[in-house]
Amino acid sequence: MITADQVVVHDGVIREKPSTPEEARKFIKGYSESHAATIGSVLVTNVKTGARREGWDKAEVYFHKIPDEVVESLIEEGNVFYVAGGLLVEHPLTSPLVEAIVGTIDSVMGLPKALTERLIKESLSEP
Repeated sequence: MITADQVVVHDGVIREKPSTPEEARKFIKGYSESHAATIGSVLVTNVKTGARREGWDKAEVYFHKIPDEVVESLIEEGNVFYVAGGLLVEHPLTSPLVEAIVGTIDSVMGLPKALTERLIKESLSEP
C-alpha cells in the first residue's frame, strides 16, 4: 500500500490546498517572479509482512511573472483548490511560466517516482 502527501512552502510558510478564491489568488500571485518548494512524503506498507518504509523528497519551482489573467483563469477552472499550495506546474497556462525546476517534475506533482520505487523495493525485501 502506498500513501503520500505533499505541502508547498513559500517564504517559510507551509501551504495546503487553498480553500477560497482569495487564498488561491494570494498563493498564486506570491509565486510570481519568485519560487516555492514542494515537500512530499511517501509511506509504503507491505500488507503481507507489515514492513513499512518511509521517505520524503523536496523540489523547488522558480516562476517568471504570472499575469493576473492567468491567476483568474486558474481560479475560475477550480483545479487549484485540489492541490497543495494551488500549485499546478503541469497546467498549460502555468507551464510556460516555469523558469526552472530543481528536482523532478514527478516530485513537484506529488509522487516522487524514484523514492517510491526505492521504498517499494525495500518493503518487499523485508522478511
